[in-house]
Amino acid sequence: MLKVARWSNPLLAAALGLSLPIFAPSIVLAQQNFGSAASDSVLPDAPQPQQNGETSTPQQSGAGSITGTVLDTNRDVVQGARVSLTGSGGSALRTVESGSNGQFSFTELRPDIYTITVTAPGMKGFSSRQLPLRAGQAEIMPPITLSVFGGSTSVTVSGNKEELSKQQVQIAVQQRIGRVIPNFYSTYDWNAPPMLAKQKLHLGIRAVIDPVSFLTVAGVAGIEQYRNTFPSYGGGIEGYGKRYGAAFANHVSGTMLGHAVYPAIFHQDPRYFYKGKGGVGSRALYAISAAVIARGDDGRWQPNYSRVLGHFSAAAISNLYYPASDRGISLVLINGLAATGATAGGNLIREFLLKRITSHVPEGANGQP
Repeated sequence: MLKVARWSNPLLAAALGLSLPIFAPSIVLAQQNFGSAASDSVLPDAPQPQQNGETSTPQQSGAGSITGTVLDTNRDVVQGARVSLTGSGGSALRTVESGSNGQFSFTELRPDIYTITVTAPGMKGFSSRQLPLRAGQAEIMPPITLSVFGGSTSVTVSGNKEELSKQQVQIAVQQRIGRVIPNFYSTYDWNAPPMLAKQKLHLGIRAVIDPVSFLTVAGVAGIEQYRNTFPSYGGGIEGYGKRYGAAFANHVSGTMLGHAVYPAIFHQDPRYFYKGKGGVGSRALYAISAAVIARGDDGRWQPNYSRVLGHFSAAAISNLYYPASDRGISLVLINGLAATGATAGGNLIREFLLKRITSHVPEGANGQP
């Protein structure tokens, strides 16, 4: 007869924004938020600015920068959009045009409060909120979307989606709950461009090796040791080592399969898209349903094959290293279902709590328009 393991509250880790998808039969965590402390992706150089009566200043230590990308409503990049930078004095300081990848960049900026305005032929203009810039700060704006007026337009649109994908990873790895706990798999920009397969794998690896993830695995193994979960592992340092190894294996398989491999195969976005609009009931229903419904890379909503298969696949793989007395189809089913439930609980926390305590959320990213 198969032995069904004991379970603790699967929302325990979800409340911390974690997701160790099938962590041991004793604890189910949802570790989809974890990633690396930083990304080494660097945006390519944007076109040189056209100065409007302002002479260039020497490079200064601690100078800041503001970068961003201009898109149209089809989420394609817009080339040749006119982007102006205004300081606190109200006069335009610099003007550049978005490049072939839709990106623009203002560098060597002194600490000040800036505003960005964007115009393009045949499209409605955009004006940002005030952007306070500290010394040395690199401000990455959420993608700027321009809608088209009626009629034709001469704006050149190109599809350099790899650069947009890299920018999304760069934004994700800066987000941390309380500046400590990663919140990489939440996006607060409803129209965020999708990530390509390479960037999904990159973010998954960063999630696996984040220092906070190792600490979380150590905590899970410690709880299992205290409760004597998997008695066959024994006690002492040897038993703890076995529990830590199993917990870390669960973390790796759950994160890489559910957030990288399957999303790349099924062309689905592994992130939770913050809604932020509507009543409590509608937002709660949306958050819960996101455990089984995902946004595809084409922007359409579809069954969340990636996350669900990730949970159950990781649970099946765990049978390779759990004690023989705890293996079996019952373990796979229970762990897979519990991990899916933990994802739903984690989504509720993302929707109602995490935004206000997450650092480096892009300016103006407030969920559904």
